[in-house]
Amino acid sequence: MSGSDPNAGRAVPVATPVARAWLQAHALPVIVLAQLCGTSLWFSVNGVWLSMSQALGLDEARLGVLTLSVQAGFIVGTLSLAVSGLADRFRASAIFALSAVCGALVNALFVPLAGHGPFDAGLRFLTGLCLAGVYPLGMKLVISWTPSHAGAALSWLVGMLTLGTALPHWMRGITQDLSWSWPLWGASALAVLGAVLIVLLGDGPHLPRAGGRIPLRKGLAALQVPRFRAVAGGYFGHCWELYAFWMLVPLLVGRELARLGASEALLPWLAFAVIALGLPGCVGGGWLSRRFGSLLVARAALGLSGLICLLYPLLAWLPAAWLLVLLLLWGVAVIADSPQFSALAASHAPQQMIGSSLAVMNAIGFALTIPAIWLTSSLWGTLQGWVVWCLLPGPVLGLWALHGLSARRASAGGA
Repeated sequence: MSGSDPNAGRAVPVATPVARAWLQAHALPVIVLAQLCGTSLWFSVNGVWLSMSQALGLDEARLGVLTLSVQAGFIVGTLSLAVSGLADRFRASAIFALSAVCGALVNALFVPLAGHGPFDAGLRFLTGLCLAGVYPLGMKLVISWTPSHAGAALSWLVGMLTLGTALPHWMRGITQDLSWSWPLWGASALAVLGAVLIVLLGDGPHLPRAGGRIPLRKGLAALQVPRFRAVAGGYFGHCWELYAFWMLVPLLVGRELARLGASEALLPWLAFAVIALGLPGCVGGGWLSRRFGSLLVARAALGLSGLICLLYPLLAWLPAAWLLVLLLLWGVAVIADSPQFSALAASHAPQQMIGSSLAVMNAIGFALTIPAIWLTSSLWGTLQGWVVWCLLPGPVLGLWALHGLSARRASAGGA
């Protein structure tokens, strides 16, 4: 394997040749696992919110501030990597590993400063900044190792982002007799593990050719292309709903458990289940897209998610157990369209400006998560379950944007 080793001649200690050969033979699972570990930092605070807020006297609006701070950091980080060309100047594995380790340190530092604004919000912003070197660079590493399977791998990567988002809830479930800080320490430890895996693996032999700095004005110009604009519009609607829903999950689950008179100990487990079911949603959507096309799968998932969003408060008269099932179904649908939007966008972006087009689309999409998170967290205390209707414009406008896209011309092979 030494003939195709991109790290030949480079100092990569620690791993023995046998260990590195094994890692390279299983490159995709290694990257997927590292992605899971790294993205556990994203919603680490949300996973411990109930116990942390009770201990520190924080309200739901503060949860919104901390969540949107991560989103803002991620936006700034991704745009900075794009316009500076740093992602092309240095090895993708080095950026991933450094970002994961820095994210782990910042996440751990949050523990003693929690409840001390604006320092805690600033640390969450820095966490998002670090995640910008984890999630997008994970995609680049997949292409460098398995270019022929990049489309299918995209579904797994988004699925791992989803599972990573859910992981803090699971970690809270197994540490309920301990302080709320333990799951945060655990997320930091996982991020370091992810960094180690990527350092041992290194860059693949098919690393995309360096493209230098990305002129974002070209990405904005791509929005003038009707088909790309339609896909971007659908993605924007998806983003408006997704992260605000994930933030609301522990609040919605807690509300239904209170109606049932069930123990709060069930909260982290059910919150984990609601979000984690997005993994089979992504993978299943990728499988279906190979037969029916990405456009049909994206429309179906976005439509189902919007329908559940519409019905949830109207069905409050049903037994709470039924509404918990509805939340589980929502967790499947709300993320299943994400890999398909990525596949469609890559297919319909102007070929000479794919990088800048996708960078702008992702930046605008994540920027839209900020007002959605702020709105829902601010109004939760007043509206409770009805607050989910604030998310409804996302699926509605997203479907409207996709309406003019020809299914026959826009089908993107599947992700």
